[in-house]
Amino acid sequence: MPVAQFKFHSTLVDFIRPRNKHSAIQYSFTNRPSIKDAIEAIGIPHVEVKEIVVNGKTAGLNHPLNADDIVEAYPYTQIYFLSPKFILDVHLGKLARLLRLLGFDTLYQNDYTDKTIAAIANGDERAVLTRDIGLLKHKSIRLGYWLRSQQTPEQLREVLYRFDLKNKITPFKRCMACNGIIENVEKESVIDQLQTNTAAWFNEFYQCRSCKKIYWKGSHYRRMTDLVGKILK
Repeated sequence: MPVAQFKFHSTLVDFIRPRNKHSAIQYSFTNRPSIKDAIEAIGIPHVEVKEIVVNGKTAGLNHPLNADDIVEAYPYTQIYFLSPKFILDVHLGKLARLLRLLGFDTLYQNDYTDKTIAAIANGDERAVLTRDIGLLKHKSIRLGYWLRSQQTPEQLREVLYRFDLKNKITPFKRCMACNGIIENVEKESVIDQLQTNTAAWFNEFYQCRSCKKIYWKGSHYRRMTDLVGKILK
C-alpha cells in the first residue's frame, strides 16, 4: 500500500492527536485520493488550510496524492472578510447574540441541520462557525472556522481575530434576537406596546425592522455598552 508523509504547521496541529503533533504523519492510501480527502481523513477540515506544498512545490487541495509524496499544510492566520457574514451551528446561540450585538450579520436557528447550514453558507457566501469538525468537511463550505474554546467570551475573541473584525464593529445595529436591522422610531408609534414605567421614564426608542422587538437605553443597554467597551479594549 502506498504511503505519503504529511506535516501540519501552526494551528493545524490543534486537530492532531497529541502524540503526532510534532512529527510527520505517515498516511497509507489506496487509489489516488486528493490532498483534500487525505487531510480530512487525518482529521483536518479543508477550510482551515490556506496553503499546501507537495515535494517543495505549491499545490491545490484537489492535487492527487502519490506514493512517497511529502506534503506540508499551512493554516490561515487571519481571513480578511470585506463584508463579514456568518452562520452558526445549533450550539452557538450565545455567540450569535454577541456577534449581532457588535453589528455582524449572523444567522442562527436552534433547528438548523448540517445540510441546511452548508447550503445557506454556500448560497449566501457566509463563513460557518462551529465546534463540529465534521460540519466543516462539507464539500460546499468554502469558508469556516472551528472554534477552539468552549467558552463564549473566548470564542468571540477567536472570531474577532481570525476574521480581523475589530475595526468593523458597529454596536447596536442588529437585533440580538433575530439579526434584523434596528432603527430609531417615534415613541408614539410604539407606546401602546410599552409597560407603564418604561413609557414614563424613557423617550428614545428603537425597533427591529424584522421581528419588531423594541429597544431602549435602560439598564440592559448600559450593561451591553460596558460589555462592548471591554471587547474593544
